[in-house]
Amino acid sequence: MAALATLLPAPGPAGLALERLEGLFDRAFGQRLNPWRHLGALAFFCFWLCAATGIWIYVAFDTSATGAWASVAALDRGDFPLGAFARALHRYSADAMVVVVVAHLVRELARRHHATFRRYAWVTGVLLPLPLLAAGIGGYWLPWDQLALWSLTATTEWLDAIPLFDGALTRNVIDAGQVNDRLFSLFIFLHIGIPLALLATMWAHIQRVSPARTQPPRALAAGTLAALAALSLAAPLELLPPADLSSLPERLPVDWFYLFAHPAMAAMSPEGLWAVVLAAFAVLAAMPFASRIARAPAARVSLANCNGCARCFADCPFGAVTMVPRSDDRPHPREARVDSALCAGCGICTGACPSSTPFRRGESLVTGIDMPSLPIGEAREALERRARTLEGEARIVVFGCRWAADTASLERPDTVAIALLCAAMTPPSFIEYALRAGADGVLVAGCREGDCEFRVGSEPAAARLAGVRAPALRPSVPRERIRLAFAGRTDGARLRAELEDFRRHLRRLQPGAASPGLPPRRQEPRHG
Repeated sequence: MAALATLLPAPGPAGLALERLEGLFDRAFGQRLNPWRHLGALAFFCFWLCAATGIWIYVAFDTSATGAWASVAALDRGDFPLGAFARALHRYSADAMVVVVVAHLVRELARRHHATFRRYAWVTGVLLPLPLLAAGIGGYWLPWDQLALWSLTATTEWLDAIPLFDGALTRNVIDAGQVNDRLFSLFIFLHIGIPLALLATMWAHIQRVSPARTQPPRALAAGTLAALAALSLAAPLELLPPADLSSLPERLPVDWFYLFAHPAMAAMSPEGLWAVVLAAFAVLAAMPFASRIARAPAARVSLANCNGCARCFADCPFGAVTMVPRSDDRPHPREARVDSALCAGCGICTGACPSSTPFRRGESLVTGIDMPSLPIGEAREALERRARTLEGEARIVVFGCRWAADTASLERPDTVAIALLCAAMTPPSFIEYALRAGADGVLVAGCREGDCEFRVGSEPAAARLAGVRAPALRPSVPRERIRLAFAGRTDGARLRAELEDFRRHLRRLQPGAASPGLPPRRQEPRHG
């Protein structure tokens, strides 16, 4: 168990502070619907909402230089059904997407989710703000009002700082002779093409995550839609007077979610803004390669104990396990293979392996796929050794997650804690084994619901205990003596309260489900 100290470090003060903040949201939304745990899915939701309203607006939009402003004015007057509402919802859903993308980036940074096996996701995620902001800024040009002219002028001045253009954009675009239907066709092309590039980047971002969460829970999606719809009705958008190339107004309402770059450029010069943007992007993109965060050892396959059942393949949340043709002479068509570059070292695959059963006879337990940092055999040895020491009326074995609330503080004469890499690393057979070893109850403690360090660990753990996911807890095991608790690193008090409630529950049960000492174990056939 000492190997746990060498694994990836827990988040620092920023990560813990964020967990406490999320705990406040838990009180309002509950753990499952906490929006902090669905930021990526909310970004997809906002994108599709923005796309749907954009298509509706486009039906009534005149893509000509002379008709663009008038068609938007007609939308605001209600000449087209739900025109003003759709335009506002389009704007506010785009703003909301900026908020959730930035919050997602900050959250992952605070939790140190930028290195090792998350390197690809981090780098592709850092790219997302570029097409997102470009798409939003381009959208402000289409109404061709005073705000559109100001934004287009500021953008071309910024791009003209690139030696390749050398001032050509501003001269050729912000000119009365150049503001024509072809220019607006270019605007439309950019405002459709750039969001498609954004969608492609979002697709690339989730390629090494399985299964990717691209849809928030229905209740959260409905609440988000209702909030944005209410805002659209309460604060409809204002269309400024048509653009006048001969002058720019002194004051304009700025959407700070997208147009903040324009005032920033005015304050620091186009060259200064380029320097800031490039430096920020370079720092963020280089973080995974400059990080000193240690990488957890990848899972290892023991072919002598692997029958190619593919349960580890099905449960791996990062696509690190693949099934390949058999390379030895055993009578199975497939075997598991681990890509060490993708493996998170979470141990979920170990909990999924049918050969990870403590009832197998032998001095040491060797399973089909295991974690070098914490072999499942060591967990069995610790359970056998410590379960015999339990004393009291309600004896409990706690299987804890290294990334969740600290379970070591729960140790008492009637309670022993076995820390694993993830709650889902706990094979269901270990729970039955603990009850036979003398425990009156077993508590499996994982991360907050929907907030697993490895994304989905709590889900297969709960499904296995419920008997609906293989390897499942056997029906003969008394479910009333088993409890699954969700508690983050800052939820120590909550976990202790959950444990005490479980202890009171066990005292009310009739004794007899557990017996002191390990019963004689029969030889079970090896899987594979």
